[in-house]
Order: sequence, then C-alpha cells, then structure tokens
Amino acid sequence: MYPIRSLGLFAARVILGIIFIAHGWQKLHTWGLDGTKASFDKMGAPFPEFSAYYATWVELIGGILLIVGVLLPLVSVLLIIDMIGAIFVAHIDQGFWASDGGYEFPLALIAGLLAVGFASAGGLAFDTHVFRRRNRVAD
Repeated sequence: MYPIRSLGLFAARVILGIIFIAHGWQKLHTWGLDGTKASFDKMGAPFPEFSAYYATWVELIGGILLIVGVLLPLVSVLLIIDMIGAIFVAHIDQGFWASDGGYEFPLALIAGLLAVGFASAGGLAFDTHVFRRRNRVAD
C-alpha cells in the first residue's frame, strides 16, 4: 500500500477517534453516567440506562480502537449503530443542518466510519499486521 494512503487512512482514524473519545469522555466525566441516562430518558431514548452505557463506552473505547486500528469493521458497525441512535433520538426532529441541531454531523461520522471500517486499514493499523501475520501462518 502506498505510504501516503496509509497516512491518509491513519489521519482519518485519528480524527474520528478523537471525536468519539471526546463525546464518550463528555458522557462519562462531564455529565456522568447518571446525567447521560437522565438526558437520554428526557429525549425519549429506548432503554435509557442501557443506551447511556452503550453510547458512553462504545464512543470512548471505540474511539481508542479506531486510532490504534483494532477490529475496524466491528468497531465501525458498533459506532454506526450509536450514530443511527443519535440521529433518531436527538437530531431527526431538528432537520438536516448541524447548525440547527440536525443530523448532518452524525451522518458525516457514519460516512467516515464506513470509509475507515471497510477500506483497507493501511500500514499504520494494528489489524493490518495481525491479519497479515495470520494469513502467512495459514499459507
């Protein structure tokens, strides 16, 4: 793989990872899990306690795993589920534009997750080296 492509994929994973870590950190340390649960309950999220824990931990841990490049397809799917929930619980009634509180931003995150989760991970991803080694052993 071309080095510039690996760097581009790594940069995309780092940017997405930082965004998700920041949002997970906010839920855990700024609002607290009880505050996040109360907020989710107020917005009408299904199973607000489960949803609060899911969103908090999948964003925080998923963001870290994105940066490192571990289990990218699985992590991307879990974060996409999180973003679909955010769209339908918190943003859909606000319309499209992020400036109005709409679903533009979570939709853009989904696009980024699809790109990094289902493209080649690049040379700067843990998955690349694990699966390359596994494929050599299987040969």
